[in-house]
Amino acid sequence: MPQSSSVVIVSPALADANNGNWRTARRWQQLLAGEREVRITNAWPDAAAAADGLMLALHARRSAAPIAAWAQAHPGRGLAVVLTGTDLYRDILADAAAQRSLELAQRLVVLQECGPEALPAWQRDKARVIYQSSPALPPLDRNDATLTAVTVGHLREVKSPQTLFAVARLLGQRDDIRIRHIGDATAEPALGDEARATQRDCPHYEWLGPLPHAATLEEIRRAHVLVHPSAMEGGAHAILEAVRGRTPVLASRVPGNVGMLGPDYQGYFAHGDAGALAQLLLACRAGQRAEAPASHLLGRLAAQCALRAPLFDAAAERSALLNLLHELDTAP
Repeated sequence: MPQSSSVVIVSPALADANNGNWRTARRWQQLLAGEREVRITNAWPDAAAAADGLMLALHARRSAAPIAAWAQAHPGRGLAVVLTGTDLYRDILADAAAQRSLELAQRLVVLQECGPEALPAWQRDKARVIYQSSPALPPLDRNDATLTAVTVGHLREVKSPQTLFAVARLLGQRDDIRIRHIGDATAEPALGDEARATQRDCPHYEWLGPLPHAATLEEIRRAHVLVHPSAMEGGAHAILEAVRGRTPVLASRVPGNVGMLGPDYQGYFAHGDAGALAQLLLACRAGQRAEAPASHLLGRLAAQCALRAPLFDAAAERSALLNLLHELDTAP
């Protein structure tokens, strides 16, 4: 197969969803511009399928039908499956369609360094880690009279927004720690009701609803800390965007977050442990007011994040993508 094989990216979500799958697909298309012809679709085969030389399919379960169709049309060649958090930590354990997608792929892409550990042992040699990327941006002006924490993620059970609601209540009427929560509740409206109730009862908590990506990035860059309480993650955009914007992170200690921030990171709390998260926020606030804030928790987290930032550089992501495509081109 020639080196210039065109690429089809199958994404279950397109631009109107404004979620991680779409942003990954679009960014990869842009990173590969000038090297490959790349198109994005949510269904395959389609009218343009005959020209496709390689397939990158996002989501083992939700893209199972296009994956199977590709394997039937091009048996044993040209297929990489990109695994999300729900793939790695839920679906491949029990869902037959997701399991079949692993078997059909020549390469399996995971988005953080702990990802291969979730795969069956006999599939791990097919795994490649490709960290996603975001531009390095300076932080925006921050009001140090308060600690501002931002959480980014649609209100879904898997994102554990209840942990944030509980933290807001544990912090009571404190006015020196502000929580700003970005995300849509369309998929699980009951969580939107909980967010509204929390906002009513806790003046320091504010649910902003969904925001455009540019506005979300501004919120991250203006915050003192990003809080990421998810139950499972494949490699969260919000974390890498915070790291690249020099905003430290407090995250649940789940494999997808550990794979982004490293095993020795000091900003973890047990998933669902609102009390531990509240204590971390209080420690970050105390560090703001210390004589040497860099030596306290917030400063230490900032230093650790700075060491991880090069992993999320666009040049590194592009290089890893090109290596993957070369492997697919040349695989027997």
